[in-house]
Amino acid sequence: MSDFDYDLFVIGGGSGGVRAARVAAGEAGAKVALAEEDRYGGTCVIRGCVPKKLMVFASGYGDTIEEAAHYGWDVSAGDFNWQSFSGHLNTELDRLEGVYRKLLAGSGVTTYDARARVADPHTVELSTGDTVTAKHILVATGGRPVRPEMKNAHLGIVSDDIFHLPELPKSILIVGGGYIACEFACILNGLGVEVTQYYRGAQILRGFDEEARGLIAEEMSQKGIDIHTGTNIVEMYRTPDAGQDGPAMPIEPRQFGGDEPEDDARGGPIRVKATSGGVQDFDAVLFATGRRSNTDDMGLEEIGVTLGRNGQIEVDAYSQTKVPSIYAIGDVTDRVNLTPVAIREGMAFVETVFNGNPTPVDHTLIPSAVFTQPEFGTVGLTEEAARDQEPIEVYCTSFRPMHTAFAGKPARVLMKLVVSAATRKVLGCHIVAPGAGEMIQMAGVAVKMGATKEDFDRTVAVHPTMSEEIVTMRNPTRTA
Repeated sequence: MSDFDYDLFVIGGGSGGVRAARVAAGEAGAKVALAEEDRYGGTCVIRGCVPKKLMVFASGYGDTIEEAAHYGWDVSAGDFNWQSFSGHLNTELDRLEGVYRKLLAGSGVTTYDARARVADPHTVELSTGDTVTAKHILVATGGRPVRPEMKNAHLGIVSDDIFHLPELPKSILIVGGGYIACEFACILNGLGVEVTQYYRGAQILRGFDEEARGLIAEEMSQKGIDIHTGTNIVEMYRTPDAGQDGPAMPIEPRQFGGDEPEDDARGGPIRVKATSGGVQDFDAVLFATGRRSNTDDMGLEEIGVTLGRNGQIEVDAYSQTKVPSIYAIGDVTDRVNLTPVAIREGMAFVETVFNGNPTPVDHTLIPSAVFTQPEFGTVGLTEEAARDQEPIEVYCTSFRPMHTAFAGKPARVLMKLVVSAATRKVLGCHIVAPGAGEMIQMAGVAVKMGATKEDFDRTVAVHPTMSEEIVTMRNPTRTA
């Protein structure tokens, strides 16, 4: 008989934690418990991937209706009804949370709707007052968006808040240039919001392929998103409200830096002064400037678990911390913050700890998608990273796709392969196009297998498609 209440106690009911708990209990036969202080499903299901992708779908129908006229359909778009959509969205998220709960129950996992804190290497204290012990503890608490440290930052919202807005703002400033900022800029623009985006860097989507992110920036601007690079907020405050329909009462820009109250309860627009010197009013400000691991007040450092500067739990290749009985997976480790990666890490953890088969997590050549409009699918090295590593050939084409060209739109797509000059392996594949997320999943298989450029060349094209260009580019655009 075990000296512990459970073989495994999982802290966090997101995708990674739930998968690890289910597999450990249902397949490995372990006695498992899981604690979640908020909603089951975590960031991805409740306030990330799933609701965001549904908003992406919703935001695309305006263009679809416009394009339909060019294809002979006599249709017209009415106004977007946020209340109707958000009601359906919440119903769907409730359904998915119920699915997660049923999956855990069906696998025999004991669940606690409570906040958990680690008291020692084998003891967990719950906000219910219960204390339980476990041979192994798995931390899968994910991360959260954070506001910048500046006066009146509380006036801005973060990505978690988007899904709970009572109504859409007429105008919004999005601060940040990463994929979350760019995705919501495209979503809100598609839903009819006037979108301005500030990013302190030289180009949005830092870390992605330069040519691809340049095209995305062009397409976003063409759709009406007002992008300001090299720009950040200096100061912000809420102006007095002049009434429901009237403009905000004028406030002289000299009041910035003065003794105005931090927040005006009358609820006027938010006035923002930029590093460029401009002053502009917005109905809302969204900060998409970073995330932090959820490790605050969990007792981890007190028992010897090492945390990084952003609160992330430091682990080895097997997701084990410096405390042998405690492991961590998913965004709380800040390795590769993607839902499928957290799930893979959870599976590898079970294989290592409960099946006696030490399995490191493979974080190489992970395909991913950015759901801007157009989408961006990517796997492997950027052109910049590859040319720093070895001599390369770049195969690239950009063109107007048939679908939107017929409708008279100037939108362009991009297909790009980065190839090793020595081994001929495809080191990176980058696609900017509608449906790029679907395309990159298939291309990711080939790149992960080590396919060469000649393997791509031997593959017969599917015509007429955008993706056929991936296998029909014969001559390199450039070498480096």
